[in-house]
Amino acid sequence: MAKDYYETLGVSKDASDEEIKRAFRKLAKQYHPDLNKGSDAEAKFKEIGEAYSVLSDPQKRKTYDQFGSAAFEQGGPGNAGGAYGGFGGFDANDIDLESILRDVFGDGFGSAFGGFGGFGSSKRGSKKKTGSDIRATVDLTFEEACFGCEKEITINVKDTCEDCNGQGGHNPSTCSTCGGHGIVLERVQSLFGVMQTQKTCPDCGGTGQTFTNKCSSCGGTGVENKRKTIKVKIPEGVDEGFQLRLSGKGNAGTNGGPAGDLYVDFQIASSPLYERQDTDIYLELPINIAEATLGCEKEIPTLYGDVILEIKPGTQNYTKLKLKGKGVKTPNSSVRGNMYVVINIIIPTKLSRSQKSLFEELLDSNLNNEEAFKDFERHVKASKK
Repeated sequence: MAKDYYETLGVSKDASDEEIKRAFRKLAKQYHPDLNKGSDAEAKFKEIGEAYSVLSDPQKRKTYDQFGSAAFEQGGPGNAGGAYGGFGGFDANDIDLESILRDVFGDGFGSAFGGFGGFGSSKRGSKKKTGSDIRATVDLTFEEACFGCEKEITINVKDTCEDCNGQGGHNPSTCSTCGGHGIVLERVQSLFGVMQTQKTCPDCGGTGQTFTNKCSSCGGTGVENKRKTIKVKIPEGVDEGFQLRLSGKGNAGTNGGPAGDLYVDFQIASSPLYERQDTDIYLELPINIAEATLGCEKEIPTLYGDVILEIKPGTQNYTKLKLKGKGVKTPNSSVRGNMYVVINIIIPTKLSRSQKSLFEELLDSNLNNEEAFKDFERHVKASKK
């Protein structure tokens, strides 16, 4: 049967968005089941929620004006097989009444009535809760971080109690306070007067059951503190700032909820030989002035063995020579960085008599014919003009 959403909200077809919201606000207060105990209040409340969810959305309203409520039924015209959710056989959970009411009334309206929508839910207080996450720091050598390794780490964790299997006690029975629902009703004063709200049952903690004998091992909490040692496989290339996540290795959940996660941070020792920047490795290579001038070959240590590196004649100080693929692997990837050899020309501070004589001969020769010397002289002359 076709539904007239405008009539449901009591507005005209050319009503503004504000008029539609104002009408819904008035009717929601009138028919909310916690305010109206009439037999048809809940059904009426769902009808106005359905109408508002369509008319408050510009695209849905346009489709409704063109095709009517049939557009929102499975296979209806203009609906591509129910793209708007299919309101045929409407149920409170078919639309997000919570978001609608929060949008119209703000957060306070929902807390006054113990939540929105989902009427008939019998165990709101007994939801499974995921355990909290924990963190640990692992010390690594430079090489362990580069190549990966396996480490044993010891952590303090809240684990499921083995004696009661996480239940908190033995010989369970239905909670007499909440009747097994996990929630209790409470009358509170709100802006609408005295209202009835819901809260987690204080006796069973929302589980809906109590125990004849509370577990002595965990004190009824279902979890106990343990000190565990676990093996952790460290991937190649980890660095400080990289975090390894181990799913389900954190603190135990409650009410049957899953455990949290363990996050592993790394503290990496420095290397006396290499410096690391992301996945690249830097090595400072000292050579003497003659090797830099005439060129030479040097045996270079890399992470993957020694290689012969050619130093070309006339190499300048701080020149960077790249060894492709000799850096660190990106974690969980096949990509490797590079290694850079940085030339450090060492000027001798102690000379033998013969070495000093050779340098004096060089000094008498014209070694100042490089462009750098000529440029410097030009700049000095220009500055004096």
